[in-house]
Amino acid sequence: MPRLLSALNPSTIALLVAAWIGSFANFPLWRTLATLPEMSSGRGAVFIFGFAVAVIALTFALLAVFATRHTVKPVAALFLLAAAFGAHFMGTYGVVIDPTMMVNVLQTDARETRDLLSWRMVGTVLLLAGLPLWALWRIRANPTSVFRQIGRNAIAVIVSLALVVAIVFALFADLSATMRNHKQVRYLINPLNSFFALGVLAAQSGAKPAGPPMAIGLDAKALPRTAAARPPLLLLVVGETGRADHFSLNGYSRPTNTELADRQVLSFTEVSSCGTSTAASLPCMFSHLGRKAFEKRDRDQENLLDVLQRAGYAVLWLDNQAGCKGLCARVPNAMAAEAVAGDETGAKSLCDAQGECLDETLIHGLDKRLAALPAERRAKGVVLVLHQMGSHGPAYYKRSPQSHKRFLPECTTNVLQQCEKSALVNAYDNTIVYTDHVLALGIDWLKTHEADYAPAMLYVSDHGESLGENNLYLHGLPYAVAPREQTHVPMLMWLPAQDPLTSCLAAQTKDALSHDNLFHTVLGLVGARSSEYKTAWDITAKCALR
Repeated sequence: MPRLLSALNPSTIALLVAAWIGSFANFPLWRTLATLPEMSSGRGAVFIFGFAVAVIALTFALLAVFATRHTVKPVAALFLLAAAFGAHFMGTYGVVIDPTMMVNVLQTDARETRDLLSWRMVGTVLLLAGLPLWALWRIRANPTSVFRQIGRNAIAVIVSLALVVAIVFALFADLSATMRNHKQVRYLINPLNSFFALGVLAAQSGAKPAGPPMAIGLDAKALPRTAAARPPLLLLVVGETGRADHFSLNGYSRPTNTELADRQVLSFTEVSSCGTSTAASLPCMFSHLGRKAFEKRDRDQENLLDVLQRAGYAVLWLDNQAGCKGLCARVPNAMAAEAVAGDETGAKSLCDAQGECLDETLIHGLDKRLAALPAERRAKGVVLVLHQMGSHGPAYYKRSPQSHKRFLPECTTNVLQQCEKSALVNAYDNTIVYTDHVLALGIDWLKTHEADYAPAMLYVSDHGESLGENNLYLHGLPYAVAPREQTHVPMLMWLPAQDPLTSCLAAQTKDALSHDNLFHTVLGLVGARSSEYKTAWDITAKCALR
């Protein structure tokens, strides 16, 4: 088969690849810039053109470092593949790639990966990476002496960076305004955003002390109870991708919470998340630090579960998702699917052939799990943490069984733009209907243990979700620019009707709260204390002790 070109210098190959990436694989960036109001004039067109040249030059400068006969093709292939996959996800779902999103990518498991696969992704990757890779394979890198190639590459890097600097100076007013007013733009520069994110994560990992997280709650203890008082039994449910404005308990017009409404739960309507992704929110919401201090911490620390266990409580983490992000590493934990494996009662139908289970598996077998916990710890109190699959996208239709698909027709693809907005919302709302059912089952299970325990349920989602508003889908935008849909989360609490906390907490349901309150409120609910506890962040502290 004849080659496309007889031979090209490695730096020329690098330039061609950079031009392809900057022009075509950055279509999400150019599309975003083109929609900004300030880009509608001739000046805006000049800015976009200059910005494109700068992106190409910067990409070329990085590729030129590796532009030798033997390295230019594999490095160029890496750039092309990274750019193609990045372009697909940014272009399809409106996400950006920053360090937090990269953490999500690195922690994605096989089930989540399956949900993201689509023919659209295959087509995008073939077009943006397959086509230039085919051309790259047919081009021969021209052999040159090592020193001559190093000199040529050095000149290429210097000229490229000088061009970038010149463009920045020429367009500084527009560039600074754009980056200040539209911070998400910087995370759309593809694939430099991915490499930058990986670099940040590597630097953060190297900066933190090696070894286990710093111990906290060394003075943790359970407060004394009267002889007649029953030990607490808390069902702490960590929701996934729940939007507060799609819960009918919060005023949503569709009946998504009929079962919980019958059980008279308290719904806190103004709760903000720690982050916009599970990887960001989960460790933060179980920390005693609060979001701002958590982001500035210089080392990892233990969490709420460690403090509860140190205080003598029985703690168990049950997971129906991609893991606990290290939170449950030092406490008993299990996957929910283990409870239905080999079960002949019909519970096996809750899981599919790939091992993905509906959230009812979290409730299945709870009596056995409770009885298996150490008796001396159960006597002090029990905290069961249920980590839901919840409303995890983009395959929302998989998150609810047929019996709870109240709203039809629903979107049955993971390429969300292909669905009518109403069908997409139907699929998402059905996940909330099913969450309503699972939480109601949890409450009913708690009621069966009222004779031996003082039961309570606390549910809070880790983050929200975009459903096409402003052409954004899923979640994970940087917190500073994330829309309310991704940070406004539901938080629900159930207590027995006779519990004196109920009426007191009912007066706080419209207060501005956040994930910052979780650590301290849980300690308040179960009657535990440690030096990390903050009364001001415990929403039960205003109420009389039970």
